[in-house]
Amino acid sequence: MAVNIDTVYQKVLAFANKEQRGYITPQEFNLYADQAQKEIFEQYFYDLDQRLRMTGNSEEYSDIIHNINEKIAIFEETTSITGSGAIVAIDLYRLGTVTWTPANGFEMEIEEVQQNELLYMNQGSLTRPTADRRVYVRLKTELNLTTLINESKIRIYPIGLGMTTANVNCTYIRKPLQPAWGYFVIGDKALYDPDPSKTTNFELHPAEESELVYRILAFAGISMEKPGLTQAAVGMETTKVQQEKQ
Repeated sequence: MAVNIDTVYQKVLAFANKEQRGYITPQEFNLYADQAQKEIFEQYFYDLDQRLRMTGNSEEYSDIIHNINEKIAIFEETTSITGSGAIVAIDLYRLGTVTWTPANGFEMEIEEVQQNELLYMNQGSLTRPTADRRVYVRLKTELNLTTLINESKIRIYPIGLGMTTANVNCTYIRKPLQPAWGYFVIGDKALYDPDPSKTTNFELHPAEESELVYRILAFAGISMEKPGLTQAAVGMETTKVQQEKQ
């Protein structure tokens, strides 16, 4: 499930070239595409929060909350925690539920606490974390100097007492892959190259194709100082939003 990046690029070019408003190079398009995908992806969580405060409906295909969750589900992952129960993931966007499974086979949730809360908890014998009531704190994301990749980490307390990295799992929302319109050049013309080593499609739900086109057009209009292009893109996006709210 994805949005073909070449389809979006061709539509963007068609709109941008209308009335000679300008050409968008592949390099420019890829920058705009990355920003547009990030903004749409982040908006899911604000929209979901807003919709959860409202009354939904029981219709199978028109429940907005269900539809937003369907878009987010594309990026849901489950992983075992590695590195002495510390490293969660390198592509973490939002952490979900952390659990561990003891020898009896009953999965138990590990509660998140803040560093200052853990300090107070450890001061009391009744509040101190135990094997049956574990907690975790988030650690600062750090750059691995060997792999040059940012690693998102947590630390679980108490460490040990039957807990190993093999029986600790978590769910999380990962970051979308950076989109890229791959190409090769013949003469002075860039031609689409679908080779996976060069091209990465948008990972967003297919329903976001129009939104991607409008947002990229708006970015292009600002960059090229073409207010008419930006206004046209904003107008199309506004119409789409109004349709969704009707």
